[in-house]
Amino acid sequence: MTDSLRTISVQVMRRDLLFKVPARTSRNTLLSKPSWLIRLTDESGQEGWGECSIIPGLSLDTEASVEAYFAAAIANPPMSPNDIPPALPAVRFAFEMAWNAMQNGGPLRFFPGRFERCERPIGINGLIWMADPEGLLRQAKSLLSRGFSTLKMKVGSMAFDEELDWLRTLRKEAGSDVVLRCDANGAFSKPEPGWTPLQKLEALAQLNFHSIEQPLVASDAQGLAQLCTESPLPIALDESLIGIHASEERADLLDAIRPHFLVLKPSMVGGFRSSQEWVDLAEQRGIGWWATSALESNIGLYAIAQWVQDGVRTKHPLMLQGLGTGSLYTNNIPGTMEVAEGQLINHADWTWPHTQELFQA
Repeated sequence: MTDSLRTISVQVMRRDLLFKVPARTSRNTLLSKPSWLIRLTDESGQEGWGECSIIPGLSLDTEASVEAYFAAAIANPPMSPNDIPPALPAVRFAFEMAWNAMQNGGPLRFFPGRFERCERPIGINGLIWMADPEGLLRQAKSLLSRGFSTLKMKVGSMAFDEELDWLRTLRKEAGSDVVLRCDANGAFSKPEPGWTPLQKLEALAQLNFHSIEQPLVASDAQGLAQLCTESPLPIALDESLIGIHASEERADLLDAIRPHFLVLKPSMVGGFRSSQEWVDLAEQRGIGWWATSALESNIGLYAIAQWVQDGVRTKHPLMLQGLGTGSLYTNNIPGTMEVAEGQLINHADWTWPHTQELFQA
């Protein structure tokens, strides 16, 4: 993609996404989330689509800042991703998507290659959403029956003794060959009688977990650094990457904390170029990584999938990605992707909506 590409029009349509089932995390419960679709059109009539999707309370972008930027951009379109403030990473992600697609000759040709051509699926983990222990186990059994070999679950919403009971049951149900990942969303920063954060990680390590994302809040860099040194369970950074824009600051963060993995949400960290920089810094330090959606619709998910399979520069084989979020919504945009047998598959004989179906005047 060139650094600039003149556009003659910007069209924006808000499309809030409605969860089929309330989405619980250790922070809050989501019933819906804000999303905006954009369409850029150049002088030749070539168009590109993008998606700006935010998670209130976690994304740097707010509804007010997104709406204000789009209102200005319609009148005065940005000429480059660098024109978009770093404090609006989801907006930058959306415009970068659309610029790529315009340049590549189709509204959804973000990173043309094997995934877009339906030649190679992407291995993904199965996601278990927070629920009561019975509901958690039901989800796990369903995912295992559908061919997933790696499961990821949120932790931190219940007393750890209770949580540990169901995780032991899960490990017995899944067997020793199934890989288990978990995400605390910083929940282990909350004091809990009888348990320190390190003791919780030691207990999870005894169940042969693969890793844990963000055990402590992002602001506790010193605590995270200490845990990464002491923990028998590999630690991944997720929220800690949000809001760190300068290359030197990113390198300093990785050198100070020394995580085992990074979890990259392109719309949270400022798009694909920004995500690539995190990949480069991580691989220079022997740190692994995988990408995940920030609960975008199928359009944003499609862009991330193309980037992971055909756009990212990496020295190593891909790990299983976190891209199994396409079936969360009652009003998702129908597309060409399907999750089956633990993979995200793109189908050549399925279709995306036409422009007029999505972008009504």
